[in-house]
Amino acid sequence: MQISARVPSMTAMTALTLAGITENRFALGLGASGPQVVEGLHGVAFAHPLARLRETVEIVRMAFRGEKLVYSGRHFVLPRPGGEGKALRLAHPPNPGIPIYLATLGPKGLELTGELADGWLGTSFMPEHADVFFSHIGRGAALCGRTLAELDLQVGGAVEFGSDVERMVRSRKPQLAFTLGAMGSRRHNFYNAAYRRAGFEDAAAEVQRLWLEGKRDEAAARVPDELVLKTHLLGTEEMVRERIRLYRDAGITTLRLAPAGTTLEKRLDVLGRAIELVREECGVQHDSPQTRGPSFLRPE
Repeated sequence: MQISARVPSMTAMTALTLAGITENRFALGLGASGPQVVEGLHGVAFAHPLARLRETVEIVRMAFRGEKLVYSGRHFVLPRPGGEGKALRLAHPPNPGIPIYLATLGPKGLELTGELADGWLGTSFMPEHADVFFSHIGRGAALCGRTLAELDLQVGGAVEFGSDVERMVRSRKPQLAFTLGAMGSRRHNFYNAAYRRAGFEDAAAEVQRLWLEGKRDEAAARVPDELVLKTHLLGTEEMVRERIRLYRDAGITTLRLAPAGTTLEKRLDVLGRAIELVREECGVQHDSPQTRGPSFLRPE
């Protein structure tokens, strides 16, 4: 949920409801989004996104514990002073165990994740460059006496099996060009910035320039093959298996997969095949919980 689209109390009510109707098969993900969406769609200022994210998490956790919402922050004050409001607690039964994940990309946001969250919802991630993210998350975790290993680290990408790797790469370049060029303004594109920090600075800048000039096909063509292959799990079974090993060894605990296929049946076949490879590479038995590597797989 984008924190600018709901006040914290409504975010908490929505989360408590969803946790209730799913019998706690629910985790709350929060993110600050970006100025194009926040100011263009929601009509509120994007300023101080991380301070607002911190205050949102603190208020939501108060609501999860069943406490009266009394809070005095820079961006949220409950109850509102000078009026008729009074401190209230939600009517929902308390449920303090709902995990909170943060979707962050910048260094300061990643540190906040390590400090406050139960897990990280990562994007623009390549296991070969995991330290671009994990060094900051680990620094934030250390601030409150935790380690990186105590967070559920969720990343992943598309998974597709086959020998025509060139086709797989080519078909995914337009989406990556959109991410690098359109997922934010020229000044603020947090996805683009993450790829730059991972060593693709020239390509990321050029793709963004071409996209913003309206040259969509040229932007897609400029996306490096390496960037596509490192962002997804594509190719022969051995190639996909190797990608799984890299995610496992980088410290990822939850692998999120978007299986390729033109029908539901084909997508499920691809997902099932990928699950078997994860089980084999992580030493997981069919009837036992995982103790190492990706803790579970989530189809996107």
